[in-house]
Amino acid sequence: MHPRDLQQLVKESARKTGFDACGISTARFLEEEAPLLEKWLSANMHGEMQYMANHFDKRLDPRQLFPGCKSVISLVANYYPQKEQPAGLPKISRYAYGRDYHKVLKKMCKELIETLQKQIGDFAGRAFVDSAPVMDKAWAKNSGLGWMGKHSNLINRNIGSYFFIAEILCDLDIEPDAPIKDYCGSCTKCIDVCPTDAIAAPYLVDGSKCISYLTIELKNAIPETFKDKYSDWVFGCDICQEVCPWNRFAKPHTKEDWSYHADKLEMDWKDWEEITEELFEKRFAGSPLKRAKLNGIKRNVAFVNPSDNK
Repeated sequence: MHPRDLQQLVKESARKTGFDACGISTARFLEEEAPLLEKWLSANMHGEMQYMANHFDKRLDPRQLFPGCKSVISLVANYYPQKEQPAGLPKISRYAYGRDYHKVLKKMCKELIETLQKQIGDFAGRAFVDSAPVMDKAWAKNSGLGWMGKHSNLINRNIGSYFFIAEILCDLDIEPDAPIKDYCGSCTKCIDVCPTDAIAAPYLVDGSKCISYLTIELKNAIPETFKDKYSDWVFGCDICQEVCPWNRFAKPHTKEDWSYHADKLEMDWKDWEEITEELFEKRFAGSPLKRAKLNGIKRNVAFVNPSDNK
C-alpha cells in the first residue's frame, strides 16, 4: 500500500476506534528536543521524578526503544467532562474524573493495531501510554496534532488541550504529517495565573513547582513555601488550562470510561479526612487517584484544607 493511502487508512481506523485525532511522524532522533531536555534535567526541574532522567537516548529516539520503528502514530482522546465538581470541594483534575486513562487508551491502541493488521496484514507495532520513555507531546506536535503551549501542554485548535495522548510505534512506512504553527501569540494568561510560578518562562515548566507534581509525584512532605499558594487542589491541577482561550473550543467527551461519578468527585474535606483504606480501595478501583495513594491524598488535603473547614 502506498504510504499516503496507508496514512488515510490509519486515520480513518483511529477515528472509528474512538480517537479524536491522529497524526503521523517519521521515526527519528529528536534533535530540537535533545538540548532542551538536557537543560531541563540539569536544572533539576524534574524534582523527585528520577525516571525522567533514565534512558535519555531512548527517550529521544524511538528506534532505540523499538528496533525497526519507521513511523510514530500519535493519537489523542478528549477527556473534557460534561459535568464538573461543585465549587468548595477538594479539587481533582478533570483527567482523573473517570477510569485510569492508561488502561483505556492501551485497550484502544490494541484494538487499532488489530484492526489495521486485518486490513493490511501483519506488522510490528507497540503502543505506549506514559509507560515508557516516549516524548508523547513532542511526537504529537511533530505530527501536526497541535502546538506546544506556553504551559507546555499540547493545544489543538479544534478541541483545546483537555486530551490524552498515546503513541503506536510501528515498522510501517506511512506518509508523515507536517507540524503546524504556534497560535499562542502574545498571550501569557497561563503564565500569569500559575500560583506557584511553575511556568518559569514561556514553554518552560519547572516540574518541581507544579501543583500536579506536588500533589501526585512528590512523595515527601510538601514544602511550606507553597502553603496557601494553590487553593483547593488535592490531586492534579487545571489552572493553566482553565484560562487558556483555546479551551473555549473544548467540547464534552462521550466516553463512559471517563464519566462523572458524584460519589467519587463530591467528597468534602471531612469525607477525605475520614475515609478508610478499605473504602478508598473499593471506591477508587481503576481510578488515577490510586497513583497518589490514600496517604498522599490525605497529606494534600491536610496541606490545603481551609481553616474554616477544619
